[in-house]
Amino acid sequence: MEEYAPLESTGIEEPLDLVRLSLDERIYVKLRGDRELRGKLHAYDGHLNMVLGDVEETITVVDVNDETMEEVIRVSKVHFHAFQE
Repeated sequence: MEEYAPLESTGIEEPLDLVRLSLDERIYVKLRGDRELRGKLHAYDGHLNMVLGDVEETITVVDVNDETMEEVIRVSKVHFHAFQE
């Protein structure tokens, strides 16, 4: 079994501490509706609203062909450069 450092020694005492430690890092955010975001975390608040920069949004749609009952997976990616430092 792997040994992990106690949370106190990593500076993590509350769940939002994990987010604080990710400031200015690239993060992955899983959203509802098979949507995902990857981008650099610039800011956040206590409600976990986030300001991300250089974001790539991935939307996955799974359709079922009525005749063959095969799943068809479509992936769309959109890149946003809206937030600049």
